[in-house]
Amino acid sequence: MVVRDSNGTILNEGDAVQVVKDLKVKGSSTTLKRGTVFKNIHLTEDEGEIECRSPQIKGLVLKTEFVKKV
Repeated sequence: MVVRDSNGTILNEGDAVQVVKDLKVKGSSTTLKRGTVFKNIHLTEDEGEIECRSPQIKGLVLKTEFVKKV
């Protein structure tokens, strides 16, 4: 399974990614701002999604079309 970011770059376990647009988080009043960096991502079984950690939100799952590799 090959996981790619919004630019087509291959993502690997433990990479750092950056959010490319402001995203509203379901179930929370938090908004992820463009440019937010998440380190040490975890790949899921779905190649269109990744898991990452945030101090405000635990168990955050992002679609790969909204992130780019740093």
